[in-house]
Amino acid sequence: MTFRLATLTVLLAALLGATAAHAQSADASGTWLTQAGDARVKISKCGGGICGVIVWLREPYDTATGQPATDSKNPNPALAKRAMIGLPLFSGMQPAAPNKWSGQIYNADDGSNYASSVTVTGAETLRVEGCVGALCGGETWTRAGR
Repeated sequence: MTFRLATLTVLLAALLGATAAHAQSADASGTWLTQAGDARVKISKCGGGICGVIVWLREPYDTATGQPATDSKNPNPALAKRAMIGLPLFSGMQPAAPNKWSGQIYNADDGSNYASSVTVTGAETLRVEGCVGALCGGETWTRAGR
């Protein structure tokens, strides 16, 4: 009986350790490099979900003006003047499943928001997907560093 109890205790400890390790690897918090390598996005917990903000750009300056890049494609004139560094990308990203959040993503290439999901697919990879109607696409981001 003591041997079974000891074996069960060891098995439970191993399972709990594996679960804790998986939970750590499934954390979306951190800085992520986009698939094209042109931006880094810092993801952090906020409220009950996650937030994402641009923290680095390969080309941080507008080549035409020499000034810091702005959200120039935004249809709202007031928002079109905001800096790209510090620009929030996610809104309403709430848990949808284990390691997955759903909400809206902002696309600075066209100034629009889209239905989106963010899924941790590995310790170093994140899948970001967005949809316009029935058309969906996505890319895989990699962890930029810890």
